[in-house]
Amino acid sequence: MKVILGAGKTTYDGWISTQEDELNLLNRSDFEKMFHDEKADAFLAEHVWEHMTIDEGIQAAKHCYEFLKDGGYLRVAVPDANFRNDWYQNMVKVGGNGDPNHPAYSHKVVYDYKTFCEVFLQAGFQVTLLEYCDEKGTFHYSYWNENDGKIGRSYRFDTRNSEVQLGMVSIILDAFKERLI
Repeated sequence: MKVILGAGKTTYDGWISTQEDELNLLNRSDFEKMFHDEKADAFLAEHVWEHMTIDEGIQAAKHCYEFLKDGGYLRVAVPDANFRNDWYQNMVKVGGNGDPNHPAYSHKVVYDYKTFCEVFLQAGFQVTLLEYCDEKGTFHYSYWNENDGKIGRSYRFDTRNSEVQLGMVSIILDAFKERLI
């Protein structure tokens, strides 16, 4: 079973799309209701973790870890605090642009890659960074397979990006639950 967390309107073949009102990442009983005795093969979350505090993000990661099969993974993306673009930073900052109808209005944190990795390490995951900007604003990219979970706000798939200029990036990582032998 592959599950999209906080899917909004996102749907992909072979994935189950969920919304916060049916699978609240902070509510363990929601996981129990959805999964019963099963566990997920994979979770996908695009621009969800920034809507929680860091402590809430760690708790959500722990719930995902618990309800993920050994050898499973969580692919997750959030806005990048190190991306050097004033328009972007104004849009993704905590509280967004101040418009309560804008999705960023409920942002509680803007992560850098180190802080974001730490959330999943504290939950027990092994982490591989796929896309991120470092402290100097330099963009780093490692190829990742979209069939393992497509992130729209990414180097390859966001139409605001080109080989000449980046317009929209995310910190993207895979968090793996070690396979027990």
